[in-house]
Amino acid sequence: FCQPGGWQLSKERKQPTFFVVVLTDIDSERHYCSCLTFYEAEINLQVRDLHVSVFKGTKAIEGEEESGLIQPAEVFAPKSLVLVSRLDYPEIFRACLGLIYTVYVDSLNVSLETLIANLCSCLVPASGGSQ
Repeated sequence: FCQPGGWQLSKERKQPTFFVVVLTDIDSERHYCSCLTFYEAEINLQVRDLHVSVFKGTKAIEGEEESGLIQPAEVFAPKSLVLVSRLDYPEIFRACLGLIYTVYVDSLNVSLETLIANLCSCLVPASGGSQ
């Protein structure tokens, strides 16, 4: 459900997308799944124009002599951050996922485990209660 369009590599970096999916369990309770999908560069090494020699008997047949270099080809792969909750606070969850995304992408000096633990320990006010 976090990548409804399917998991596909892209030749271009796409903008992050956010959406909420509501799942209902067997007891008819709702679970709100906030999804932030972004594209990250993946380096894929491709071997091109290698020098080829084929031996037949005592005679060598030479292939084309090109550079023989391994050249990187950059593609972008989708990754998703998902927050599942029984509470319906899409804007708060969007901000939380945006914070995790920023820390991850900018390689900030904060461990993701500590950040997520701090976010999970936040008290959320009851709906309709005081802020």
